[in-house]
Amino acid sequence: MKLSKKQIAMERIQILIKNAISNSRKDHDLAQKQAALAKRIGTKYRIKLPYEIRLNFCKKCKEFIPPGVGSKIRLGRTNVKSIRITCYFCGHTYRKIIAQ
Repeated sequence: MKLSKKQIAMERIQILIKNAISNSRKDHDLAQKQAALAKRIGTKYRIKLPYEIRLNFCKKCKEFIPPGVGSKIRLGRTNVKSIRITCYFCGHTYRKIIAQ
């Protein structure tokens, strides 16, 4: 059975992001290159990255920010339950609202 180009590209994106997250503590430059390559593959084949993968990129500076290495993640203490993600590269903080 022959896989389509988009399916193969999606598998490669997932492999690259998984490797980038595992390499982020040891070799930061390699992790950045792997994440950038995954993003470039997605744009070439017009694939929208899944939500779990998009969480690993800063909304402002577009850097790859693996949790605990390139970003700080905190739970919000307001009535609206949310997760606050702070990028270590540009300092931008943004919130993800948690559904009740």
